[in-house]
Parts: sequence; C-alpha cells; structure tokens
Amino acid sequence: MTVPFAPSARSTVGIEWEIMLADGETGALVPHAPGILSALAEETAHERFSVTGELLTNTVEVTSGVGDTVATAVDDIADAIAAVRRVTDGLGVELLCAGSHPFAQWYEQGVTDKTRYHKLIERTQWWGRNMMIWGIHVHVGVDDVQKVFPIMNALAMYLPHLQALSASSPFWAGERTGYASNRALVFQQLPTAGLPWPLQSWAEFEGYLDDMQRTGVMADATEVRWDIRPAPRWGTIEVRACDGMSTLPELAAVAALTQVLVEHFSRELDEGATLPSLQPWYLRENKWRAARYGLDARVIVDAIGTQRSVRDHLAETMEDLADIAIELKCSREFAGLQTITTQGASYARQTMVADASEGDLRAVVQHLIGEFREGPTLRAHLAALRH
Repeated sequence: MTVPFAPSARSTVGIEWEIMLADGETGALVPHAPGILSALAEETAHERFSVTGELLTNTVEVTSGVGDTVATAVDDIADAIAAVRRVTDGLGVELLCAGSHPFAQWYEQGVTDKTRYHKLIERTQWWGRNMMIWGIHVHVGVDDVQKVFPIMNALAMYLPHLQALSASSPFWAGERTGYASNRALVFQQLPTAGLPWPLQSWAEFEGYLDDMQRTGVMADATEVRWDIRPAPRWGTIEVRACDGMSTLPELAAVAALTQVLVEHFSRELDEGATLPSLQPWYLRENKWRAARYGLDARVIVDAIGTQRSVRDHLAETMEDLADIAIELKCSREFAGLQTITTQGASYARQTMVADASEGDLRAVVQHLIGEFREGPTLRAHLAALRH
C-alpha cells in the first residue's frame, strides 16, 4: 500500500479546538450543535476557519486555516468563536472547554447522526458512549516525509509535558477522580487510540495501515487516533494528546511549544543528527504520571532513566529553544508557557473552585464558562507581557 504524504510548508501551524455547548443557567450540556452548524453554514462558507460537528451533539469544533505563525492560526480560532457566539448568544447557550465536563452523564448525550459515528459507537459500545471528552489538535507542517517518524518518536518524549500543561479533566460524571487528566486515560480505551507504535519509517506506517485495513480494524488513516500521528492528507504531524484548553492564551502557548519542538527536531535531522527517543515502557509510564499528577509529575527524560519534574524540564527546554521561537515569530505565545507553570493549569483552577464552593461542580462549570468568555484575548494577553 502506498500512502501519499501531501506537500506542506515547513512548520506551518493549524489548530482544532473542541468546544462544549452548555445551558447558560444550569451549566448542563445541550444538544444544539446541528442547529448552530446549520445557522453558520452560509456565513462561514468562504472563511479561513471552519466550524464543524463532532461525535456528540453538544460539541462544535473550530478549526483554523494554515497559519505561517501561531498568531495567524489563533486569530482564525478567535474569529470562529466570534461567529459561533453570534448564534449561541441568542439561544442562551454558553461555550466552555476542558478535557471533561464536571458533572455530565454519558447516557444524557446525543450522538451526531453520521455513519462514521454510528459505526464507532456500534463497535466500541459502552466505552464509545463514554467518550465525553474534549481536546485540542495542533498540526505542524513537515517538509519531508522521511522526517515524519523520527520527529514523532522524539516528540513523544514531550507528550507528558504537553499533557500536563493542558490537563483540565479532574472531574468525571460528577466525581473527583484524583487525576489531572482523566481524559487521557479514557480516550486510550478506543481501539486505535493511545500512544503511537514505535515505527521507524513511512514504509512501516504504510505496512501498519495495510494490516489494519485488511483486517477491518479501520477504513483509512483518519481512523488512527494516536496521541501523536501523521496526517497524510495535510502533510503534517498532528499532536492530539492535549485536553481541551480553557482559554485562548493557553491554547496559543501549547501550539507554540508544539511548533517550536517540531522545527527544532527538523533542524537536527537537517544537520545529520540522530534524534533522541525513549523506550515504549518509559513513554507509557510518563503518560500515566502526567495524567495523574499534571504539572507536579516527575517524568523520565532520557533512555538511561533520568527523572525530572515537568516544570523544571520544561523551563530548560524553553531556554534551549527560545531562539527558534523568536525565528518562528511565536516568542510571546511561547512565553505563555511560563504563566501556566507558575499560575497553574486548568485542572488546578477547577479543583480550587470546587474546594471553595464545598464541592459544588455547578460552580466549576460556571468558572469554565467565565474563563472562556471573559478571560483575556490573546492580543490582550500578549500586550500584558510587554509591561
């Protein structure tokens, strides 16, 4: 089997953001996505961004165009959110994002009426219906198909950092889980989800797809749901490990880290270097630690088993790659990582709100709604960094 990898401009960026729809008063999820998408279809037909449906009718996904910079892609996302709000404000529907909804129950949610989703639910049953999860996906362009798997294997070393920065699912179906990212462990229950197999070349990936299609596991490459995967149609590497980000500046920061890491590894390959990688058992342990402890996790950072705190290792990485961030014109978004590590990720903020409200998860939902609506725009956030 031959799987073409589309031409793509190097280190360009695309972003996908899955957004919950909730009743403004109760915070409960509402199945309004079909009507919202219908209302937006004509208005957004010729925009750079897109607004589409997802597995559940309580969700819309906003997607940027291809951005030369993170800021360009995030501006698309902001424009898409504004378009959605022009419909939802009149319906009394609020928008929010996190890896999970604090108190929603799976059996109260509707599945979008598409064949692919019905087939997914039919195959995966209870686990499929429990996919009440929201995430972000960051695409970065790669200029040579032979770079894809070396970069993916190196980038997998940083999946726990990305997962910890974005962790925002400490509650599940009304219960405190004790995990920073319960979503990370729920999502991997789907048959083709979780950490990628340690493939070494594009030819091995083609062989994997051939095996999976021949045995009826999947129809095509879009059904590979790894935490990090190739996107052949777009010519990108797509990072899918992150929980849904609760604010736009946080989204921009994680996108910037992803872009900078991919460009760094691409340059290393151009210079003839062999990229680092970790044993699969270390990668699995790191994923669990980041899901459990978030930014307080200690992760394994090299093949001999050295362990470092996520915060410290991330700070060193930021220092080492600061010049690349400047060259990619994302240094201010990149600096937003420091805000997350010092002020706390969404999971920490949510648990603080729950504690302050004696465990009332409705207060947590209102907090998330407020952050999404009233939190600083990216432009305001970047302006604040200059002072």
